[in-house]
Amino acid sequence: MNLFGLMETSGSAMQAERMRAEVVAANMANAETTRTESGGPYRRQMVVFAADPIDDSFASSMSEAAQANSPAEASLRSGLSGPGVSTGVHIAQVVQDPSAPLKRYDPGHPDAGPDGYVAYPNINPLTEMVDLMGATRAYGLNGSAVQAEKSMIVSALEIAKA
Repeated sequence: MNLFGLMETSGSAMQAERMRAEVVAANMANAETTRTESGGPYRRQMVVFAADPIDDSFASSMSEAAQANSPAEASLRSGLSGPGVSTGVHIAQVVQDPSAPLKRYDPGHPDAGPDGYVAYPNINPLTEMVDLMGATRAYGLNGSAVQAEKSMIVSALEIAKA
């Protein structure tokens, strides 16, 4: 990983967490929406993250360089570029919650069925707030990681000046 690789990784995580927070906000805003363009109540949205794969050209060049030095070092380097190692995260997709809508008896509601029940989104505000707190916390931690790397780079430059 290059000097700025950690910033790129944290930056991609910050983008993903921002999107997660936006989806939670949309869920909260539509918690009482009983009619959408597609018909029926609003469906809760959920974000699915996926790891970005490591750059294969970089991994193969590191493996080749390590093999030239020593076989033991090659096995160590190949462990650093295996299938479990990534360079960041991205939003794979935003999916709808498959759970059934909540039914409430309200015969005077314009969206009530013939039986008097209205279908409401199955959105729990407590669950959404916990999800929002997790996204906010992860965003902040990645921001702290960027700041720490920036200070390390500045310190390295100060050492190089001396």
